[in-house]
Amino acid sequence: MKIIEAHGASIPAIGLGTYTLKDEECSRLVAKAIEVGYRHLDTAKMYENEKAVGKGVRQSGHDRSELFVTTKVWWTDIGRDDLLASARRSVEDLDIGPVDLMLIHWPNPDIALEESIDALNETISEGLAKHIGVANFPNALFREAAAMSANPLVCNQVEYHPFLSQNSVLEACRDNDAALVAYSPIGRGGELLSKAPIVEAAEAHGTSPAQIVLAWHVSQKNVGAIPRTSNPDRLAENIAVFDIELTEAQKAAIATLASPQGRMVDPSFAPIWDRD
Repeated sequence: MKIIEAHGASIPAIGLGTYTLKDEECSRLVAKAIEVGYRHLDTAKMYENEKAVGKGVRQSGHDRSELFVTTKVWWTDIGRDDLLASARRSVEDLDIGPVDLMLIHWPNPDIALEESIDALNETISEGLAKHIGVANFPNALFREAAAMSANPLVCNQVEYHPFLSQNSVLEACRDNDAALVAYSPIGRGGELLSKAPIVEAAEAHGTSPAQIVLAWHVSQKNVGAIPRTSNPDRLAENIAVFDIELTEAQKAAIATLASPQGRMVDPSFAPIWDRD
């Protein structure tokens, strides 16, 4: 398992995304994921499954200290009082102790960034989180947030896959020794997994196209991924990618698929995105 080291946070490069997973299905999948080797679990207040994720962690019987659990505060709740209240509820609902990483889920232009970042730092001093970071922050906003934060921002979690170039965000993360954690890392499957550079690499390595895409992610400095699946049989496949050594030619071919128009997640409240 590749580990991304970022300001004292040891982030397993492949984690389980739990968006849309609910109740017993979520708990079972989390416990199964830990059983097959996952050590990184990602949830959020907006997912409405933190209790189920925490139950899955407890059911696994695995040592909590060996797991890396991330949750997020929704963008409407990042004023100081709301952020701290949300963080406290998350930790209470998970019921596994402080989270390893607390993120602001999306920026909010109507709330002063300094207020949000200061409150995020308070989650560390309150013992709610060991590390802090953000999600869906464009390059310039991430740099601004990192510069004003008392504690390092160890992560920017963003949409990232071969269809979507994130060069500016990658550069900002690397300049700040932070991880880029990719959500929707296989671009929701479908069209991406049928593209020639990915199919040809899969045939060459005797793997699935999805494994090639995940191997492409973890081959990059400071980059991890949190693929979501509701299929227990996919769990082992998604984590068995660390021995796949893509050639420079294969990585270059995959990189040709990227464009600024490749974004799939773009809600009405999204920030102004980088164009590369």
